[in-house]
Amino acid sequence: MIQEFKEAFSCIDQNRDGIICKADLRETYSQLGKVSVPEEELDAMLQEGKGPINFTVFLTLFGEKLNGTDPEEAILSAFRMFDPSGKGVVNKDEFKQLLLTQADKFSPAEVEQMFALTPMDLAGNIDYKSLCYIITHGDEKEE
Repeated sequence: MIQEFKEAFSCIDQNRDGIICKADLRETYSQLGKVSVPEEELDAMLQEGKGPINFTVFLTLFGEKLNGTDPEEAILSAFRMFDPSGKGVVNKDEFKQLLLTQADKFSPAEVEQMFALTPMDLAGNIDYKSLCYIITHGDEKEE
């Protein structure tokens, strides 16, 4: 896994100086097709490192993010609130509406991106037990 982080760091460190700077981030976004990233967004990313972002800081930042996932049982409990019959599924349309309107709202694009990886049956029901596994362990198809 550290090798994967090293490759990611190398991809972002565009000028190959061992430090991720604003120009590196801007160029990385540009290569991904996003050419007008607000300065404040780039500054906020850099401030997460609380200093120059070398590979060690980069690992620490991503380690904190990866370990920040709630335990699988906590995620399952949250989904069970939307499944009073205990069938193990929630309706896609109802769930989409919640994601778009409640708490830390998703954008329509974020919802569609999430649904692309979400196990669903033909009736449009989300298998939330499988989704929780993907959230906490990763999608086996990606590896």
